Amino acid sequence: MQNFIKTLKENYIYGILLILIIISIVFGGFWYKEKQNHTIAVQNQYNLAFYELIDYMQNVKNYLAKSIISGSNENEAETLMHVWREANLAQVYLSQLPISSNELSQTAKFLNQVSEYSYSLSHKNINGEDLTDEELDNLTTLYTYSQDLTNILNQLSEDMYNGRISWKELTKDTDLSFAQQVDNLSTSSFSNLDSNFGEYEGLIYDGAYSEHIESAEKKGLTGEEIDEKKAEEVINNFIGKNRIVKINSLGLIENGNIPVYEFSVSIKDGNPDNPANISVSKKGGHIVLMNYNRDITAETLSFEDADKIGLEFLQSRGIDNMKSTYYLKQGGAITINYAYTQDDVTIYPDLIKLKLALDNGEILGFETTGYLNNHTVRSINTPKITLEEAKGKLNKNLEITSSGMAIIPTEWKTEILCYEFKGKVDNTDFLVYINCDTGKEENILVIINTPNGILTQ
Repeated sequence: MQNFIKTLKENYIYGILLILIIISIVFGGFWYKEKQNHTIAVQNQYNLAFYELIDYMQNVKNYLAKSIISGSNENEAETLMHVWREANLAQVYLSQLPISSNELSQTAKFLNQVSEYSYSLSHKNINGEDLTDEELDNLTTLYTYSQDLTNILNQLSEDMYNGRISWKELTKDTDLSFAQQVDNLSTSSFSNLDSNFGEYEGLIYDGAYSEHIESAEKKGLTGEEIDEKKAEEVINNFIGKNRIVKINSLGLIENGNIPVYEFSVSIKDGNPDNPANISVSKKGGHIVLMNYNRDITAETLSFEDADKIGLEFLQSRGIDNMKSTYYLKQGGAITINYAYTQDDVTIYPDLIKLKLALDNGEILGFETTGYLNNHTVRSINTPKITLEEAKGKLNKNLEITSSGMAIIPTEWKTEILCYEFKGKVDNTDFLVYINCDTGKEENILVIINTPNGILTQ
């Protein structure tokens, strides 16, 4: 009996120990998972802050570049206020990074100086005072430093993306400086500028003045209203009936900028799980959007080849007098922005985007929102100032490489006839727009030449 009780007690104790072990394992696993989730959440916060910092530093650099070549006190004041704002926001996100080093404190000090200096100069411009040569030299120096800082951040971004460096490594206690850690962890230089401008998929990038492509009047949306059956005929004619396996209707969408019939179209020899998406306008039966993606394993066509194919395609669709402006290559395809021209004047609101495969020139994307919203024959008045007078309004340091005339949109949905000057200061290219009637400097754009295309900001 005593042995039985002893055995019972031992089993009881073993049972209690087993339960405690199980509880420890369960809670240990739970705690470990919670710790992992917390670590991931913290790293995501760091990543968000870091990439916001890169974006704002890029903006600081570009606005500083514009401020150097502005020939207008009003425009320069506005540009410098942008520098002030973007530098402040860059400081906010810099402060959220888990790195404590002398270089980061110096970076914070640099951003603070950029912010305060640009703010003081902007008020000088607002009061009608011109900046001195010394002040312009100071802005040039700040621009150079901002380029260096942006390059370091971009290099670090590339290292993180490729797994060569992590936040854990950057937060280790070490005598190495922030910049030295980056140099030691990677010997490759960050030469691809794509990450500076976000991820562009398909037809996302619009180019200069694309934010003003919509209008209430829809000048280019001509013709009578059509039904869904007629819209399918439009698709057959556009793609070629012999290339279409099946057309699936997704219905009429009426709450967008342009009411459209939406379709999903299976292309012959294409991936059945990746059909083309096509929108046809209810009014007039115009193709508003067509986008199709497929694998492209080789790039055999140059930009010039693709541009020629694109222009021939537009002309075959009755769209004449277009010229290529900006382009972006990605994933074996190229997206080219085309603007309408009239009497040698580039009319930026009338925008069409075309995506072509660089292996065989196949049209993969077609987007006409800007053209359908704005296209019409303009009555272009004779400029009140000459080209030479407009040149006199430019910054003296701008080395002009070409000039012409262009119609650009405003934020108030109006249009302005301008002289368009393309020029260079040091190694940076610019577009400067001078009002043909008033001589006012209307806008400055930085031209960004990347390995994958020409963009503006």
